[in-house]
Amino acid sequence: MSAARLWFTPLHNAEWGHALGQHVFRGQLSLSESQRMHARMEDHQRTGRWIVLPMPEHAFDLCADLARRYGPKLGVRTLDSLHVACALELKAEHFWTFDERQAKLARAEGLK
Repeated sequence: MSAARLWFTPLHNAEWGHALGQHVFRGQLSLSESQRMHARMEDHQRTGRWIVLPMPEHAFDLCADLARRYGPKLGVRTLDSLHVACALELKAEHFWTFDERQAKLARAEGLK
């Protein structure tokens, strides 16, 4: 069985950089560990493990629409709905997250 190929948009890149920075700030990673993780991500992108894609053209419009439709019910934040909007615009079938609000929104929109 081959490894899954995963999408990596500019939104993911920003989230990745901030997540590693937060881990260094909290003392959970050293700066050198963070730098190695950045280098490993770049290697994964070069080898095709992560597929680098641009932001979908209508992601922000869909993000605003999701906010209007689901914000009052699910309490989703901008980045929650932007992640789901990107997945929908890219025609994803599955949505992976550790964020409960994102998961609820993704399920509400039919993503597995």
